[in-house]
Amino acid sequence: MLNGIGFIIILVCVFGSFVISGGKFEIIIHALPHELMAIGGAAIGSFIVSNSMATVKKAGGGIVRSFKGARWKATDYKDLLTLLFGLLTTFKKGGATGLEPHLDKPEESTLFQPYPRLLKDHHLIEFICDYLRMMTVNFEDPNQLDAAMDADIEKHHHEEAGPQHALQTMADALPAIGIVAAVLGVIKTMGSIDQPTEILGAMIGGALVGTFLGILLSYCLVAPLAGKLLEIIDADSKPFMVAKTAIVAYAQNQPVQVAIEIARRMTPSAYAPSFQQLETALDEAKNGLNPAAA
Repeated sequence: MLNGIGFIIILVCVFGSFVISGGKFEIIIHALPHELMAIGGAAIGSFIVSNSMATVKKAGGGIVRSFKGARWKATDYKDLLTLLFGLLTTFKKGGATGLEPHLDKPEESTLFQPYPRLLKDHHLIEFICDYLRMMTVNFEDPNQLDAAMDADIEKHHHEEAGPQHALQTMADALPAIGIVAAVLGVIKTMGSIDQPTEILGAMIGGALVGTFLGILLSYCLVAPLAGKLLEIIDADSKPFMVAKTAIVAYAQNQPVQVAIEIARRMTPSAYAPSFQQLETALDEAKNGLNPAAA
């Protein structure tokens, strides 16, 4: 919704100022279809040429994602911390034997089932399960574990950011593509140099619509969407850091509750549960709302 409001403001202010200042809107309307065809076709074609089909598909999903916003809410972070508490407590009390059944089939685990929104994030669940499984097979060096998790997070972030980078590259190219469309309009105008001044003026104005559209689409549409997508990708990567912090802290022989508190302090400030809120959630887990974690 916020994106829609922003785009409405852009269109109203840009075209409204043009009309109020006495601009002839019919020139833009007349030139718009063929200028859009040239700019849009060239932009989409070059986008397809310069990216793999996987990136092209993900870019489409990325545009949708930029409208939906970040997936993670405050309750999700509290649930993640509570889930990590349950997993680490189970590991501490039952060892590898007690934890492995939950890691093998998270969707059937009594530890994971109370958190269906977390289960939908397959990358995060796999990340948590894989590194806890490593700890069950004596991957106990906290420094090695820290480095391995950082490398994994960086790889995932790089892959997620691929479509965003492609969209940003397209945004950077659009002003130049607009110039291509404008030059075509000038060439067309030069072929009608014998026409009256008012006709030539309208034709030149129509040609300049190409430059205008290229700049408008770049800086007021594609670049903002690419920037919003990067912000969302960054926000959706934060849970990985929270999970990593808790697991590494536990591997450093911190008590489970201390490890979870350290992870809580890594949670983005806008979404972090307070110390008391987390204490309440963990007490509920201990008291039987999540029996396997007690």
